[in-house]
Amino acid sequence: MNKFCAVAVVAAIAISTQAAFADEAIFDELRFGASASVQGGHSHEDGIFPEVTLFFDPFGFEQATDWKQGLARPRINLGASIGTSGQATQVFGGLSWQVNFSDKMFAEAGFGGLWHDGKLRGNDDGPDLGCHFLFHEYAGVGYRFDTHWNVIAQLSHSSHANLCDGPNSGMTRAGLQVGYKF
Repeated sequence: MNKFCAVAVVAAIAISTQAAFADEAIFDELRFGASASVQGGHSHEDGIFPEVTLFFDPFGFEQATDWKQGLARPRINLGASIGTSGQATQVFGGLSWQVNFSDKMFAEAGFGGLWHDGKLRGNDDGPDLGCHFLFHEYAGVGYRFDTHWNVIAQLSHSSHANLCDGPNSGMTRAGLQVGYKF
């Protein structure tokens, strides 16, 4: 439960920091939600994973006028997925690309890396991950309620792509996040 409290504190600090510097936005969007393992068998992780993600827009995604410009201007993401029931906690970051289908519907994909505190070998209750640094990718479909609030359903996967010695069960999780765009 201490990990969940840490995420709540980080989110509260992020929101208050953003409000204090409203004239000069530090980050573009805050998302919070939860995911669960969708892997079967030995690699399945028990529990729900609370998540928080911050998005930054240094390349001007908001100024893009069409989907091609949007793809040329990715946002930067930083986040955490908190392990419950003794499972792996992840801290991740990377680039995110978004394509708008309409004013309300959008799709998003991201690629980057992560660090986790999960077991590398011999895990009796979850994946054998091989090394602590993994690739991280995700894809999702979202809906905007208005200019500030959205919800996204996403599927994420993390593995080392057989680039480090050891097993590579990876982690695959699906979940929902609610976003607030500043």
